[in-house]
Amino acid sequence: MKYLLARYSLLALGLLPLGPARAQKAPRAARPAGGVSCWLTTPDQTQLLQPQAPLAWVKAVPADGGVIAVDDAQRFQTMDGFGYCLTGGSAELLHAMSAPARAKLLRELFGQGPGGIGVSYLRVSIGASDLDASVFSYDDLPAGQTDPTLAHFSLAPDEKHLIPVLKEILAIQPGIKLLGSPWSPPAWMKTNEASKGGSLKPEFYPAYAQYFVKYLRGMAAQGIVLDAVTVQNEPLHPGNNPSLLMTAEPQAEFIGQHLGPALKAAGLKTKIICYDHNCDKPEYPLTVLGNAQANPYVDGSAFHLYAGPISALSKVHDAYPQKNVYFTEQWTGSKSTFADNLGWHVKNLEIGAPRNWAKAVLEWNLAADPQQNPHTPGGCTECLGALTLAPGDQVTRNVAYYTVAHASKFVPTGSVRLGSTEVAGLPNVAFRTPQGQHVLLVQNDQKQAQTFSIRPGGARAATATLPAGAVATYVW
Repeated sequence: MKYLLARYSLLALGLLPLGPARAQKAPRAARPAGGVSCWLTTPDQTQLLQPQAPLAWVKAVPADGGVIAVDDAQRFQTMDGFGYCLTGGSAELLHAMSAPARAKLLRELFGQGPGGIGVSYLRVSIGASDLDASVFSYDDLPAGQTDPTLAHFSLAPDEKHLIPVLKEILAIQPGIKLLGSPWSPPAWMKTNEASKGGSLKPEFYPAYAQYFVKYLRGMAAQGIVLDAVTVQNEPLHPGNNPSLLMTAEPQAEFIGQHLGPALKAAGLKTKIICYDHNCDKPEYPLTVLGNAQANPYVDGSAFHLYAGPISALSKVHDAYPQKNVYFTEQWTGSKSTFADNLGWHVKNLEIGAPRNWAKAVLEWNLAADPQQNPHTPGGCTECLGALTLAPGDQVTRNVAYYTVAHASKFVPTGSVRLGSTEVAGLPNVAFRTPQGQHVLLVQNDQKQAQTFSIRPGGARAATATLPAGAVATYVW
C-alpha cells in the first residue's frame, strides 16, 4: 500500500478529517414489479444503500433536466466483478470472530440473494502485504542463506487465517474470482537482502518464477484456484514494508523469459497481469506490452489511482485493445470524510474505471480494527477498512462497503458495460447483467439536487431526482 503518496493524494483532493461511520444493518431490498428499482446512499448517511419507491415509466421524456440514454446496441467489456483486497490482516480479524457471526457476515458480503452485496472479486497478497501483522514470505531463511530449489517453500503462514477464510468464502460463492499480488519476493532473492526495497537479482529470476508456480499449485491443492496474478504490487514504490523496485524493462524480461514460460510448462492457466500501480505512468504497462517476448503471456494491465487520471486506463486499452484492463486498489483514509470518499470513489472508481475499460474494480482492505490494525512495521496506519471489526463480533460498515456494494450487489460477473450518455454533473455507467437486467449507477457530483431522466431506448423514460453528492443504483 502506497501510504505516503495515498495520503498526499487525498489531501490534494481536499478530503477532510472524518469520524467513523456508524454501524448499519445489512441492506435488504425487494425488487418491485415493473418500473425502475432504486437504491440510494447519501453523503449524510441518512440513506445507506436503501431501497426507494420505484420510478414509473412514462411515454414522453420530461423537458427539464438531463437525459441519460442507455444504449443496448453499444456493448463494451464484460465485467469480472467488483470487490476488495482481502489482506492478511482482514483475514485474521474475520477469523477471530465467532463462527456464527463470521458465517453471517460472509453471507452478507458474498451472497447474491436478498441481504447480500454479491462481492465477486478479491485480491490477496502472495506472501505478506503491509496490512499483515508481520512481514513474511513462503521461503524465509537466515541471513546469508539461499534456496534456489525452493526446498523450504511453505504456505504455512497463510494456513493460519487466510486459507481458512477463503475456503468459507468459496463455499458461499464458488465462482468468485481471485487475484494474487506479491509485495516482495523472499529477501534472499533481493539485491539488499531485506523485505523493504531492493530489486530482484537476475540470477534468481528462474527461482522466483517457480515460486509463483509453487504458490499457485499449493493454493489449488487447498481448493483455491487463482484467476490471475500481478507480478509486483506497486513496482515503482520500494518504500513500503514489504516492497520491491521493479522497473518496466526487468518486469518484461521476467514475464517473457521466466514467469510466462514457467506457468505454461506447469500447465497453469492463471492470467499474468502487468504493472499494478498508479495511473500517472501508463508508459510502464505500454513498455511491458510492447515487449515481443512478454506480450503473448500478458493478459492485461492493473492500475491504482493514488496519482494520475483514471483515463490512463483507456490510453493503454486503446494502444492494445486486445489486452484487458483492471483496477486493483484504492484506499479510504481513516481521517477523511464519508461524504468526500463516497463521491470521489464512486465517480472515479465504480463509474470511472469501467468507463475506461476496467473489467474489475477493487477497493483496498476489506477489514481493519478500530485502530486500523493490523499492519507491518512501517505499513499503513490510516487505512480504513470497508468494515471495522471489533471484539465481541462488532461490525461497522464504512464508506468503501457502500461504494463497492452499489455496484457488486447489482452487477455480477459476466455483466456487459453498455453505452450511456455522459451528462455534466451526473457521472454514470450502465450494464446489462447475464439475467437480462439493466443497471445504471449514477453519482450527483453537484452541491444541489439534480433531476434527470433515464431513457433506455424507444419512447419510454423515468424521471429521477438525486440529492446533492448522493449515489444511486437503478435497475429495470
